[in-house]
Amino acid sequence: MSLPDDYLVYPKRQYGMDQALYAWRPSDKRAPVAWPEGKAVAAMIVVPIEHHMLNPTGKPFKHPGAMVTPYPDLRHFTTRDYGNRVGVFRILKALKAAGARATFPINAVLLDKVRPLVDAILEDGHEIAAYGVDTDHIHWGGLDRETETAWIDETKGLFAKAGLSPRVWLSPARQQSFSTLELLAQAGFETCLDWEQDSVPVRMATPGGDIIGAPLSNELDDRLLLADRKQDEAVWSRQILEAVAWSKAEAPRFGGQVVGFTLTPYVTGQPFRSAAVADLLKALTADGGVWTATASQIVDAWAAAQP
Repeated sequence: MSLPDDYLVYPKRQYGMDQALYAWRPSDKRAPVAWPEGKAVAAMIVVPIEHHMLNPTGKPFKHPGAMVTPYPDLRHFTTRDYGNRVGVFRILKALKAAGARATFPINAVLLDKVRPLVDAILEDGHEIAAYGVDTDHIHWGGLDRETETAWIDETKGLFAKAGLSPRVWLSPARQQSFSTLELLAQAGFETCLDWEQDSVPVRMATPGGDIIGAPLSNELDDRLLLADRKQDEAVWSRQILEAVAWSKAEAPRFGGQVVGFTLTPYVTGQPFRSAAVADLLKALTADGGVWTATASQIVDAWAAAQP
């Protein structure tokens, strides 16, 4: 049976990208970015604060880190809760000792529950980002537009109630529908951390306005590497530092780049990993070619460098 003639007709199949959010741009063709003080690498540290419920619906899938065993999965639930009550404060202490700044995406339903943590994050000069309603509100292609709009509005409303107006968004499970970026831009969000299509921020055009994608590396995700792939802390830390070193070496050709990674409180907030976290952060801030900054600081510096 032969294929119909229109099977290979695709309106975006052309030189470059198969979508219209951003244009094709080889790395050596973009305007090089100069980070403050001539730094070669911007280290974007992201600390996700997540609400994992005991009985997630699992629709359309379970969020990474969701409960594993049959209800009530108290072992995993209490570990996640430990991260938000104990582990995250170890991370805050390590960030402060190293003099590093980070971005903390928070599930909106947690804002009232963890207000002392919110205050501690702000007092230390870090950035708070919106992280959707909670880990059971996952944006995806089967979600109708009205429901997704309502979820984003609910998130904004809960942050406003807490006296916060975040510029940055991270989707639960870093999952989107085809409308998410448009709806986020319409809602006033300036930056999204879901995508990692480049090693520098990328301006993405949507019918609702532009939004900037700041690259957060899934391949350097601490939960993925330490919990799922079962690497040890020395290997994980070395991978981040190698990514930084390689990006520094590429700076003369490509300009400044971003190395983004996560510190998940119930993973790297554990006491047996605290020394590795502290050493990693100190190595980053001691490196004269590295700028540790929040997502908004990085995007602002990138925007200022654009022709």
